[in-house]
Amino acid sequence: MRTAGLPMNDVWAHRVLRERGVETHRLEGVTAQLGVMVESLDLKHRGKEENYRPYLHITGELRSVTPPKTLPFGISQVTYSPGQGEKVDAFYEFDDQQLVVLAGKGYFTSGFAVPEQVTGIEWELSATADMLVLAPSGAQTEDDTPVVFTQIHGIGGLEIDRESSGYDLAGYFTDHSGDGVPRTEAVVDERGLKAHSDAIDSLFTDDELGLDSEAKHIVAAPVSQAAPVVDGMSARLQQIEAEIAAEQEQYRTERASTEGTTENLYRERVAALLHRAEEQKSPFAPPVPDREAGADLHRDSDLELEEQETRRREAKPVASLDVRKRQVTQRAADLDLSDDGEQGLGS
Repeated sequence: MRTAGLPMNDVWAHRVLRERGVETHRLEGVTAQLGVMVESLDLKHRGKEENYRPYLHITGELRSVTPPKTLPFGISQVTYSPGQGEKVDAFYEFDDQQLVVLAGKGYFTSGFAVPEQVTGIEWELSATADMLVLAPSGAQTEDDTPVVFTQIHGIGGLEIDRESSGYDLAGYFTDHSGDGVPRTEAVVDERGLKAHSDAIDSLFTDDELGLDSEAKHIVAAPVSQAAPVVDGMSARLQQIEAEIAAEQEQYRTERASTEGTTENLYRERVAALLHRAEEQKSPFAPPVPDREAGADLHRDSDLELEEQETRRREAKPVASLDVRKRQVTQRAADLDLSDDGEQGLGS
């Protein structure tokens, strides 16, 4: 008997397992045949560590589950309506012999493609399944039938090959050994075209594209025009530098005239003193020979003494007549005392 199935993750399955007094039959790890409607078939390759070994990625929808023996209540197969079954992903591995067949059919040519006749049909794949059978209620009616819940192990990544599936997919590939060019040559040719694009015949002429006139204009352009351009750039750079220097000088002047700034303090307290010191400082006399140094030194010292005496006399105030008389009287008294002292010493 065939009956419709439900996935094990259905809410009714959990409810059946929780109910008491309900007759159920559970089977785990049953080897079953799956009916899968294949929707697509893609040729993929492994990674570098597996030397880019090719394989097929098969995607489809679960349509039936056939157990190895009849289930309780005479159930021989569980079926699913289109759109009701779970999604299936399977990976078909080629063995070494199949790879040799694929290479002989032009696997390394650009025209090699997967067969289209193997899609849109139902495949039979082997897998492991768990099943939960819910017994009828006991009422003898037409609608009273058992319900089967199924769960397929690894349904999102079934690993199959020629031995496990019974399908030799290498034989379904069309022979493309005489079509196209090898893939490596196709890649080289494509790169060559990109690298030598000027070798491609264009649909338009140079006149239509305006390339010829433009090229002539570029070739005919005088080379000597580069020098004026360089000179103009140098003049412009010098002008910019002068403008920057003027702005900096104006900024420094404004800062120096602003009270409280560092520049103002330096100008008022430091630069002014240095300027006055430079104005009062006498220039150094030129060096003289060694023989004339002594005589010049004596002359300079005499001149300095005379100048000092002259300045002292000019600076001394003129004494009055009475003061002069007192000075003369005092001077005479001093002379008399000195004479008396000399006579006393003589006697």
